[in-house]
Amino acid sequence: MVQLTRIYTRGGDKGKTSLGNGERVEKHDQRVAAYGAVDEANATIGLARLHTTGDDDAMLARIQNDLFDLGADLCTPEAEGNTRERLRIVASQVERLEREIDAMNADLAPLKSFILPGGTPAATYLHLARTVARRAEREMTALAQRETVNQEALRYINRVSDHLFVMARHLNDKGARDVLWSPGATR
Repeated sequence: MVQLTRIYTRGGDKGKTSLGNGERVEKHDQRVAAYGAVDEANATIGLARLHTTGDDDAMLARIQNDLFDLGADLCTPEAEGNTRERLRIVASQVERLEREIDAMNADLAPLKSFILPGGTPAATYLHLARTVARRAEREMTALAQRETVNQEALRYINRVSDHLFVMARHLNDKGARDVLWSPGATR
């Protein structure tokens, strides 16, 4: 477990931050942008959880915990010869999301149009969280163009946004309260 006794360290006052391996990088570094976007997605899921209960809330709580795992994964670059065990996203976390998506999706009516963010408060916040998760995915794939990124981490963030989309529909009375896009309706 992590124990924090001081919140400010003054270490970032000159625009740099430390990665999980101790390396100092600019705060605008692609790696920092990636795990920062993951953190934003996590915070947005917290807003959605103000409106969820039971199994739905438990699923979101697991995702929030996983997103901290993902942040830890991203903030520690993979290094050759590093024998120390690092926290990484693993296949079982992706597989759990897939099982949950399939279970929720089984009760939903097929889509007949794209969906606009809206409906219930929980669904609306989940759509917002989904867009932030997609941005995190873009940041992570940009990082992966330059540096090694755990492939399970990339799979995980992709499934998170799918999960949030399906859960939004599920919490919109199983799709009955979905707000459908009407192409060209306001011309």
